[in-house]
Amino acid sequence: MIERHLARIKARHSLSKEEEQAILALIPPARPVSRNSVIVREGELLEASTLLLDGLLCRYKDLPDGKRQITQLHVAGDFADLHGFTLKRLEHNIMALTDCMLSRVPHESIRELIEAHPRLGRIYWFSTNLDACMNREWELSLGQRSAAGRLAALFCELHERLAIVGLNGERFTLGMNQSQLADALGMTSVHANRTLRLLRDQRLLDYNRGEARILDLDGLKLMAEFDPSYLYLDAEPL
Repeated sequence: MIERHLARIKARHSLSKEEEQAILALIPPARPVSRNSVIVREGELLEASTLLLDGLLCRYKDLPDGKRQITQLHVAGDFADLHGFTLKRLEHNIMALTDCMLSRVPHESIRELIEAHPRLGRIYWFSTNLDACMNREWELSLGQRSAAGRLAALFCELHERLAIVGLNGERFTLGMNQSQLADALGMTSVHANRTLRLLRDQRLLDYNRGEARILDLDGLKLMAEFDPSYLYLDAEPL
């Protein structure tokens, strides 16, 4: 499953054999985590970063009144909290949406890697910048896209990101109930349900019990006005 992480990097940068072997040596054995488990809690001191090898994770923040905003989804191959290497604690939580396989990479090992391989340090810096790009796209959706456009944009992005790591982006388990999907899209559960029904009636997307099936990718992209350039799949070598 480490190949998914390598595929994410290779979609944007070449890797030498030496660099690839250094990454493989960096990753400890994976461990299973059950769905709905909180992986990282807000404010806790971090000494390792989480690499997701299989499944789906989310980042989220809660308000004192219990309202929740899911701020990002992570697919297999992603470091969910690489920024914790420098921040040492997060201002948000990370939770497993599905059963997952995770590897916890000690920050000391990351430091040794980037000192021995400065180019890999730049590649992982790029990765945290890429996360910020995706967050800005989500912010655009929350602030300016219609409910249908917001939902379409989310599934267009997931399609691209899953395909990059060799997974089926047209039919996959997201593991989110309608309430969680609403938390990601800035909607009420009722509004999310109506929007899902609209996309299903237009034969664009079917979503049932956490299972997503894209029926018309081109139509979904048109509804979202989706431009994948923020995913930087044409990045220059570092």
